[in-house]
Amino acid sequence: MEHLLQSVKIRINEKIYVKDPESSDLGRRIIEHSILMINDMGFESFTFKKLGAKIGSNESSIYRYFENKHKLLLYLTSWYWGWLEYQLVFATNGIADPKEKLSRAVEIVTKNTEEDNAFSHINEVLLNRIVINEYSKSYLTKEVDTENKEGYFVIYKRLVNRLKVMIKNLDPSYDYPSSLASTILEGSLHQHFLKNHFSSLTDCRGNDDLGQYFSNLVFSVLKY
Repeated sequence: MEHLLQSVKIRINEKIYVKDPESSDLGRRIIEHSILMINDMGFESFTFKKLGAKIGSNESSIYRYFENKHKLLLYLTSWYWGWLEYQLVFATNGIADPKEKLSRAVEIVTKNTEEDNAFSHINEVLLNRIVINEYSKSYLTKEVDTENKEGYFVIYKRLVNRLKVMIKNLDPSYDYPSSLASTILEGSLHQHFLKNHFSSLTDCRGNDDLGQYFSNLVFSVLKY
């Protein structure tokens, strides 16, 4: 997996950024330190001015890569969903049995994130925490419909669709495959959030509880 991913470039919608941050050392430092800072202080307190001071660069140089911090958050979350999609594809590609394939997919998208050495400037563990805590802020905006039409959420929607197809392959008669697929992804983020902040509201406290919970949920409603 690690060697395969070393040659992978996760492609983000070009409309999200002004200049591709992967094209320069400064761009990669912007991504690396924005993850560290947003995880540390939260998205509301994070500013390009603070980021510029941290990386020893002018605030204006950051605007040459991203129009605003909302676009930066869209970039980070899109990158995360693209990275998770690669995990899913590689882990399930050789599985022929539809139940086993869906089971493995549920495990991949709900498990605790581990750091991936294939991308040295991105801490996937911290990025996962940002997605859990901040992802909804990327789409709970007045501009969401316009941004959706521009394709800003295409990677996330593609990941949902991959789960949808697996659900349909296992049970073609099930009427709500898209709803179930999106519930797995969104529900996983919510359960991780509850586990971290409102533990009395969830029974998922161990490392494997989330995967077991969603597997129980999925395979209880499907016919196979």
